[in-house]
Amino acid sequence: MYQVILPVVIAFLVAFISTPIVLRLAKKWGAMDAPCDRKVHTFAMPRMGGLAIYAGFIAAVLATQTIDAKLAGILIGCTIIVLLGIADDIKGLSPKVKLAGQTLAALVVVLFGVKVSILTNPFADVLFLENFKLAIPFTVLWIVGVTNAVNLIDGLDGLAAGTSGIAAVTIGVVAFLEGHLAVAVLAIILAASVFGFLPFNFNPAKIFMGDTGSMFLGFTLSVLAVVGLTKSTTVISVFIPVVILGIPIFDTMYAITRRFLNGTPIFQADKEHLHHQLLNMGLTHKQTVLVIYAVNLCLGSSAVLMSLIAPPQAVVILIGLTVIMLLGMNHLSFAAFSRRQKAKNFGG
Repeated sequence: MYQVILPVVIAFLVAFISTPIVLRLAKKWGAMDAPCDRKVHTFAMPRMGGLAIYAGFIAAVLATQTIDAKLAGILIGCTIIVLLGIADDIKGLSPKVKLAGQTLAALVVVLFGVKVSILTNPFADVLFLENFKLAIPFTVLWIVGVTNAVNLIDGLDGLAAGTSGIAAVTIGVVAFLEGHLAVAVLAIILAASVFGFLPFNFNPAKIFMGDTGSMFLGFTLSVLAVVGLTKSTTVISVFIPVVILGIPIFDTMYAITRRFLNGTPIFQADKEHLHHQLLNMGLTHKQTVLVIYAVNLCLGSSAVLMSLIAPPQAVVILIGLTVIMLLGMNHLSFAAFSRRQKAKNFGG
């Protein structure tokens, strides 16, 4: 128990104490988030708050954990992502530059031995990705995809932080149940760092986490999922990380599909993400965030349950969750379409 309590306390306190310092640095370095049509805040806000989350995580890991090759790779990759995020929060980087930096960070952790080596499905034998030279591409795609998914949901005070904190706790619980104690501790450390920052980020926020935080959290969650949740050859193991990170993954999939069908660039930001849709339905800022927290808790609880029961029952839960998520997103999309049509008719 001491092995968990001490790093959790360090992570929380370092993140909590360093956030006001990072806030002042953000203002000094010009890392400010200006309001615009696709954002909900109405005045410039300091960002780069993710640096405090990173500080809490790094401090706790270096002070309490044994650094092996994989963990060294994770820390180096995280540092690359944070430096990339700081540069973006201060100066602004193009999507291509950010994608290149994310890919580099992913390749670093792969170089240190973090890879998805096997995939399973209900209808075939285990697929050994190494045999088809797919382990590295699949791992890089997963890490970069989740990194950007968390980045895309960072649109309301406390949303990405709370969602990531819930996901980190869930990864910690599932990793513990699977016997991956080192990964469980790392996930709980990450959660503690997030919760140390969250009091300053929840509505009304004093500071945003910026790309420094959203990319760091997405990157670290994706890597921890690879290390701790994809080692089993059971059918359901590969889907558990997807369930845990269901909100950002589904929201990103819908964003890509929506932009493709509308003929707009995939990387072009809009105001039709899940949180925007809930706001448009009349929920307040806090209510929207709390609703998404609740959905994340349900998904996290489902992931834990799926790790405890037999694969056939877990597959049934997975199918049910997928149907519910698709129906929910479809309902929100239809409601948004109806609002646009009414506005168009009224304007005409």
